[in-house]
This record gives sequence, C-alpha cells and structure tokens, in this order.
Amino acid sequence: MRLEKCWFCSSTVYPGHGIQFVRNDAKIFRFCRSKCHKNFKMKRNPRKVKWTKAYRRLHGKDMTQDTTFEFERKRNRPERYDRNLAENTLKAIKKIDKVRSDRAASHIEKRLKVRKDKERREAQKELEQSIHLVKAPQVLRQDQSLTLPKIKVEVSQPKSEKNQAMEE
Repeated sequence: MRLEKCWFCSSTVYPGHGIQFVRNDAKIFRFCRSKCHKNFKMKRNPRKVKWTKAYRRLHGKDMTQDTTFEFERKRNRPERYDRNLAENTLKAIKKIDKVRSDRAASHIEKRLKVRKDKERREAQKELEQSIHLVKAPQVLRQDQSLTLPKIKVEVSQPKSEKNQAMEE
C-alpha cells in the first residue's frame, strides 16, 4: 500500500482517495481533497495559505528539522515480509512516535517560553512606571494616618449541649 503526499497541503493521500492531476510536461500532482485541488487551480501558493503545512513550517508553527519524517519516505517502498523485520519495525515505529512527541512538546514549550518572557518584561515595565503609587514601609510607620485602623471583632461560637450541661 503506497501512501502519497498531497502536493498542496502535505497531508497523506490514501489509496483510492483524492485527485490526481497530470500536467502537459508529465508532472504528476496529487491532492487529498477538492479543497486542495481548487486552491491549486486558483494558482495559490501553499506557503501563503495559513492552513497548509508549508505555511506552518515557514512561519515557525511546526518543526522543520525533524529527522523522523524521513522514515516515512523510506517505509513507502514495498519489501518482502519477514517476521523479525516486522517486529523490529513495529518497535522502531513506537520509538519514533515517542521521539516525535517529545520533540513536539519541547517545540511547544520553547514557543511558550518566548511569550512568558515577553509578559514578564511587560509586567516589569509596568511596575517601573507605577512604582510611585506604592508607599514605602518606612513612610507608613512614620505616618499612622496612612494605615487602616485596627478593629477588634469578637466571634461568639454557639455552645453545644455538652458544654451547656457542664456550665450549669
């Protein structure tokens, strides 16, 4: 079973699905759905259409240097069935999935780190601009009129039946 890649959005095209367009110079274009085919006919650039993988990679939304994607290309060629090879391949696929998910997690974490740094810098700038609004503790100790008056509140608890009997 050969899995092809959509020319426009780079998603997988399974056998019996999608559209194939052959140009006059015998170049073959495969599309996963009519949406990709129509965008191709409108001569749109996949790198400028936001939902494509090309756009996401170009603008740093997806990882570009992930070597595990090369394994997909190698797995497409048909090979004779060998039980040991199949077992090793399944183990490798699990390992590749784990590596890929770890890399994706670190990629997301790296992107979020930039945002956190930016928010921290903005908060620090806001604090520096509004520092005059915060009174120093020494000023509060010297001028008691700036502090709130202390109020004592007594809380009465309802007495249980045992306590009432003991008191009487």
